[in-house]
Amino acid sequence: ATRSGESQWITGDLSRARGHLLRARHDAILVGSATALADDPGLTCRLPGLAQCSPVRIVMDGRLRLPLDHQLVADAGDVPTWIVTLAGAGETQRQAYMAAGVEMIEVAPDGDGHPDALGALQALGERGITRLLVEGGAHISAAFLGARLVDRLVCFRSTRMIGGDGAPAVQSLALDRLAEAPAFVRRALGELDGDMFESFDADI
Repeated sequence: ATRSGESQWITGDLSRARGHLLRARHDAILVGSATALADDPGLTCRLPGLAQCSPVRIVMDGRLRLPLDHQLVADAGDVPTWIVTLAGAGETQRQAYMAAGVEMIEVAPDGDGHPDALGALQALGERGITRLLVEGGAHISAAFLGARLVDRLVCFRSTRMIGGDGAPAVQSLALDRLAEAPAFVRRALGELDGDMFESFDADI
């Protein structure tokens, strides 16, 4: 996003359609609470004929900040919505979410006091989630990348240049040496009406 937070739309129609196809191919889609608060996203697949393939929607929200009138809560009765949070967080808010049809999942905190990424994956796996699309934002992406929990990376790049004062796709990984950086192998490269599409697998 730009420094003011504007992000609609950086890439074009074909890139966004490919992103929706990714949603249809996964069991669940996960975002952080900051992204959910800023964008009020639907996180559904909006390709013609594939609406029924919308994944389970998951929000990592350790402080239960998601408003009850946001889409992810308001239509939880129509599209499954789960919130991954910390034990003991906001009992009143928790009950309100559950009354709206949201499933609550508790995990232990990581070293920074946020819901632990590995613990979240284990809890989701126990519920039958085997293909998880982590769509953002920057803090969540950094948490999963930093913990080496990403086995595929998909990148859509436009021809626009936003600059260093814009919002990054990935927050700090606190790296001191290049050898510590998560490594990937590019498997696909293509053009989508001017945008670039790249797919990488983890280099393990």
